[in-house]
Amino acid sequence: MNHRRRPGPTTARGVVASCGVVAAVCLLLAACSPGVPQVEAYELSAADRDACEALVADLPDSLAGEDRRDVEPADALGAAWGDPAYVLTCGVPEPDDYEPTAECSIVKGVGWWIPADQQSDPEDDATVVALTRSPYLSLEVPAEHRLAGLDRALTELGPLLREHLGAGLDCL
Repeated sequence: MNHRRRPGPTTARGVVASCGVVAAVCLLLAACSPGVPQVEAYELSAADRDACEALVADLPDSLAGEDRRDVEPADALGAAWGDPAYVLTCGVPEPDDYEPTAECSIVKGVGWWIPADQQSDPEDDATVVALTRSPYLSLEVPAEHRLAGLDRALTELGPLLREHLGAGLDCL
């Protein structure tokens, strides 16, 4: 005689509940994932737009060892690499807290400025701005990349910025 138990209503409810838990976990993980990096758009002159478009088209497939990835919107004047992503935006406005006497770090002929409040803790995200090039360009650098990848990224970007963008502000 076969003594197998047939699934009853309690077993079926357990399977349905388990599926519900799995679905909820999947939704929660999807909501927490960073998704596609966003590149903000700014109002630009036709000449600045053309310069940014040429630069973005010429950006490398990798930056500081990180692969390039999609951004939103797809036609943005920017690019991203890695996860967490370095996010480059061309055509940003002059930062509100920039002072003409502020110091820049010159890397491969490009002066990069970082806000004073972001200089002290390398474990925080930072946004550096290439103010010696015009139109201005920003690079968001996740904390995970600041110590090992920031200098490498700026070094790799320097020649492209000098090729595609005009002279900007002077740096001290």
